Amino acid sequence: MEVEAVSKYVRMSPSKARDLARAMQGKPAAEALRIADFNARKAGVLLGKTLRSAIANAENNAGLSADRLIVKAALIEDGPRLKRYWPRARGSASPILRRTSHVRIVLTEQKTAGK
Repeated sequence: MEVEAVSKYVRMSPSKARDLARAMQGKPAAEALRIADFNARKAGVLLGKTLRSAIANAENNAGLSADRLIVKAALIEDGPRLKRYWPRARGSASPILRRTSHVRIVLTEQKTAGK
């Protein structure tokens, strides 16, 4: 059984969060939570928040044990870009793209050795 949580329109550049998401994939949920919590970057806070939501979804909605959960996928997808402009010399302007992300974390239950 798979359980997922999604955080949309997060004000974070996708490229800055993808390396942390890759480090979380394939790990048990508790270890992935430690990776997110002990990372000093903004991505660690936001990924940890989404991971906690996915764990709560697994426990409350699917009736799964948090001890047996594994991060199957941690995806950072591009969200819409906020277009802003920076004033330049002689009345011109340079574009600024403020990027947003959609964070998707998919958890699955660990298979037991007997089954």
